Amino acid sequence: MQTVTLIIDKRRELSVKYKKLLENEYSSVIISKNLISALKFIQDKEPDLIIVSDSVDGDLCGFCKKIRALTYNMRPVIVAISKSAELEDKLNVLESGADDFISEPVNSDEFVMRVKAHLRREFESSIDKLKHLPNQNYSMRAIKRILSSDNNWACMLISIENFENYKESYSKLASDKLIQTYTAIITSSLSETDYLGSISDNEFLIITEELKAEKIANFLIFAFDMVAGKFYSEQDKERGFMIMQGDSEAGRRSDFVHTTIGVVTAKTRKYKDNQELVTDLINIHNLAKLPDKSNYLIERTKLSGENSVYEKTYNNKILINEPDDALSLLLSTILKLQGYEIIHSDSDEVPAVIIIDSGSEDSETGLSVCKNIKENKKYKDTKLIMTSIFHDKEAILKAGADLYLPKPYEIDELVRWVDIFIKENNNL
Repeated sequence: MQTVTLIIDKRRELSVKYKKLLENEYSSVIISKNLISALKFIQDKEPDLIIVSDSVDGDLCGFCKKIRALTYNMRPVIVAISKSAELEDKLNVLESGADDFISEPVNSDEFVMRVKAHLRREFESSIDKLKHLPNQNYSMRAIKRILSSDNNWACMLISIENFENYKESYSKLASDKLIQTYTAIITSSLSETDYLGSISDNEFLIITEELKAEKIANFLIFAFDMVAGKFYSEQDKERGFMIMQGDSEAGRRSDFVHTTIGVVTAKTRKYKDNQELVTDLINIHNLAKLPDKSNYLIERTKLSGENSVYEKTYNNKILINEPDDALSLLLSTILKLQGYEIIHSDSDEVPAVIIIDSGSEDSETGLSVCKNIKENKKYKDTKLIMTSIFHDKEAILKAGADLYLPKPYEIDELVRWVDIFIKENNNL
């Protein structure tokens, strides 16, 4: 992404000279002759650096204070330029919020190098240390800037699904290696004009040209799936899933990591602000999510009416398959009190969570029922909690259960897992 510099200077010749010195393919420079037009630009672009000349109307110190007060949340670098070389003037301006003071006439080489040094320091302070990419704040700034441009841009939100489960199972060191590998893959797919930044530990943002977005998404899914298998043990690869460990996660089945990509483009709609764009981007990304494999989705005008809103019905339905009538009634009563809806086995509704007993150690009827449920596409998003009196965790999870809960169990523990799975089912 280009750095953006704002020059606030009434003088035509000198301001144009400064612009020519600083502007290149990596740096965009805009000139403003007064505070009113400068404020509009600051709101739209959130410049990295602001150069203020004492040619503007009013006191330079007061001007710096106003800019600093108005940009407290973005904290751009402020460089003051003045005809004065007095030490007192320099100190007053620096105390008023400026980061540097340059006396005119300026040496062109020194001027350029000072500005570059400030921009470099500003960029380095916004770097995610693990990925070596611009952090979330800088990425939000990048989104804001494209809204006021006329380019045919595309925004891509990329995530690694089941990342936290992988980190719990394989350690932070292994998850860091996974993130760094994917960062290298994404970087290799982009050109110098594209923007790549970090959103969170397992999320990335790409800003690119609209026509390139689908090719990039296709490549990333192929490349990620090719290398992901190298990050698992032979035992997990043979089993086909991870078994979570630890006090709070023990007995949970977790699918392998995969990547999800959501894409919105400038052609989709006219966005009023960056928050509206980010909301759309998150929504399309959530629609792209699949339970156990990589996928991407691009929002296209022909697929949705203008300003349409996708609304997913909140699913809080639970099906209980428990042969012990007393325990079944107890579970139904407690879960109803928690606000969940209990449905019967003959209902056509699809539950968010099924609680099923595995059966006796001899018959193990629950395992075959579990397999049938998992093979039915109708229940692809349904979470399965299997309770059991026999303790073969691996056999239960291989049957398709999302969680193995040995009997006897604490009701509070069951309710905690129901709450977790309800939220996962509804992408919360």
